[in-house]
Amino acid sequence: MVEASPKVVVVVPTYNERENLPVLAGLLSDLGLPGLHLLVVDDNSPDGTGDVADKLALESDGTVSVLHRTEKDGLGRAYVAGMTRALEEGADVVIQMDADLSHPASVVPLMLETLLAGDTAVVLGSRYVPGGSTAEEWPWHRKALSAWANLYVNTILGLGVRDATAGFKAWRAETLRAIDLPSVHSNGYSFQVELNHRVVQRGLTIREVPIRFEERVKGASKMSLAVQVESALAPWKLLRGGRGRS
Repeated sequence: MVEASPKVVVVVPTYNERENLPVLAGLLSDLGLPGLHLLVVDDNSPDGTGDVADKLALESDGTVSVLHRTEKDGLGRAYVAGMTRALEEGADVVIQMDADLSHPASVVPLMLETLLAGDTAVVLGSRYVPGGSTAEEWPWHRKALSAWANLYVNTILGLGVRDATAGFKAWRAETLRAIDLPSVHSNGYSFQVELNHRVVQRGLTIREVPIRFEERVKGASKMSLAVQVESALAPWKLLRGGRGRS
């Protein structure tokens, strides 16, 4: 008997990504992976991204769906909403991925292969393992800040991963349930750190595969000062057993 392919849902939060979203949807479709679905979580984008997503869903024969949210209250909240919806609809694997084309869709098959082999709980698409890299367009100070942020987080929390702030991840559904996803309240990069922290707290296995992280081509970065401040404070809150405690 042929074993059924796992249902894989790629959760992509969007805010003003009308130009990038169709490109990403095409790249994922071109992978030809059976059981692959795209769930767009749109935060009421004023540029009409939600309408673009609806059109993609209408033309997709059921492989694209849209979750419309009425407020923009952070990347973490959008991910929790989308990942929760994916679990409710029977996902075996949930992939989180940015809409700005910075995460290479071509690495998804390797992430799935790594996730489904052995005892892996979550796979990170990593810039900082051998074979990984960041965009050549990044200025030196941005690369230095990113490297420092990973050292900072790992020094405080001892996560044991090279890319602690990575936002490109493949999760087993049971891992998301084990870490109590609905109780996660962080946003921005601290959301990624808190999820990793919860995995490590439970003694589960994180693996990393190399990616080349690209600079966005269209649209503007969503990184604000508030997100940066929250990200700096988050490891200390988690260390004290605040929101990282189940």
